[in-house]
Amino acid sequence: MSSNSEINFDWFCKPTWMASAYNTMWCLIGCSIGDFGTIYYFQVTGIPWTTLNIMLLAMFNGILTSIILETIILLNQMGIAKAFKTAIGMSLISMVSMEIAMNSVDVLITGGAELNLFVLPIMLIVGFLTPWPYNYWRLKKFGISCCPSDNMGSENLSN
Repeated sequence: MSSNSEINFDWFCKPTWMASAYNTMWCLIGCSIGDFGTIYYFQVTGIPWTTLNIMLLAMFNGILTSIILETIILLNQMGIAKAFKTAIGMSLISMVSMEIAMNSVDVLITGGAELNLFVLPIMLIVGFLTPWPYNYWRLKKFGISCCPSDNMGSENLSN
């Protein structure tokens, strides 16, 4: 049986959508650095790894760089140990879903682990849209965010 707070959950709160978009953007930047860097490295060097292995390494590196970036952002609010723990704990589902979505698009469009100017914007759009509703839900329900968003109206997020 659903609790009353689940029944009254509001999916139409503009300040929360704005704040969650801001958080998702930072996650996308972090994931893209490691992901694209790895795929590009294998594309340039021609190291004969399978597409699956390249994508798995790219996903790992994307998650790692996202955690590093989010930890750096959180250092303005807390100490390094707490910032690192918070970065790992609060958005792993978001990062994994983003990575799977981006790399799936790459494989579906290019047929492998290949970056080009056509596929990059599509990967970024899909990578942003995939975790965004989850990030909204998490921010709205728990008030948990990876990035300070004082200018995003965060004071009204739990209403």
